[in-house]
Amino acid sequence: MSKDPAEALRRTVHRLAESLGNLFVEAFHYLALFGIGAITAWAAVLAFLGMLDKGAATVDDILLLFIYLELGAMVGIYFKTNHMPVRFLIYVAITALTRLLISDVSHHHRPDMGVVYVSGAILLLAIAVLVVRFASSRFPAVASGRSVNERRDEGD
Repeated sequence: MSKDPAEALRRTVHRLAESLGNLFVEAFHYLALFGIGAITAWAAVLAFLGMLDKGAATVDDILLLFIYLELGAMVGIYFKTNHMPVRFLIYVAITALTRLLISDVSHHHRPDMGVVYVSGAILLLAIAVLVVRFASSRFPAVASGRSVNERRDEGD
């Protein structure tokens, strides 16, 4: 404890402000995650009900459900770990491009350069997944349980 009462008061106020700030950030974080999760589930249910109403499901519809599944998994992982799984964003992009490719080929029945471009984009995203997985295994993130301010205050 510091002998200077003003310094002790400053540290107390600083800890209180940091605690309140963390509380507000975490509250917003959880509310936003619940909102995103609920909207994703709602959209998936509506898509599923639309398929039931049509009486059939196409490959496009099934891939759309996979996109909702991946988005839901992203929310769940982010909720549990507080880390944004970048790989899942890439998986969503790959699934969306695959859906676009299948839809384009099945509706237009003509090969063109668009098919090559979308296929190349899917290949690049697949390579990006490999790079991200390699980098995360080779250079794992080290998480500290202490905040930057706690470490700085210990150094005084």
